[in-house]
Amino acid sequence: MATAPPGKDDIDACRRCPLWERATQGVPGRGARHARVMLVGEQPGDEEDRQGKPFVGPAGRVLKRAVDDAGLAPQTCYVTNAVKHFSWEPRGTRRIHKTPAQKEIAACRDWLEAEIASVRPAVIVALGATALAALLGRRMAVGAARETDALAHPGGTPIVATFHPSAVLRAPDEEARRDLYGKLVADLRRAAARAARDA
Repeated sequence: MATAPPGKDDIDACRRCPLWERATQGVPGRGARHARVMLVGEQPGDEEDRQGKPFVGPAGRVLKRAVDDAGLAPQTCYVTNAVKHFSWEPRGTRRIHKTPAQKEIAACRDWLEAEIASVRPAVIVALGATALAALLGRRMAVGAARETDALAHPGGTPIVATFHPSAVLRAPDEEARRDLYGKLVADLRRAAARAARDA
């Protein structure tokens, strides 16, 4: 019988890497208990760290809109991150995102694997290169990963790779933002179709 995914107390108590020392709190995944689609990002951002919930900041708002535009019902999704504590560096009075180190990703792997084993999604969406590497156990460029339907988690769950919604926010101009957002929505539609097909 599947156990519940790791909860906030579990993540808050984690001392497997030093990220907990500077983070406000751990940020576990949330969503439908037996979601058809699991969305995996890189790590909590500043707002996620303060609220203790995944994808509630600017990138989360982009993701919510993309999920809606892709026709995915939010109640069929579970959202989480490969790394559960906010990795940041100071810049003036602001806390700026810092890409987590490989050892930090590895330290959180058991939490991610426990979520996958508990939720048992029909498809996993890797949002960005860090999430993709955490799920595959190896590095692969997102552009190349988007072009194949053969990606799978070691446990067998199909993986759809796409860009992290923060990439849309960082795009240099409106045309680039529209292009990246369109690709994100298209990839989420592929994930939704895959989940429906494997129902």
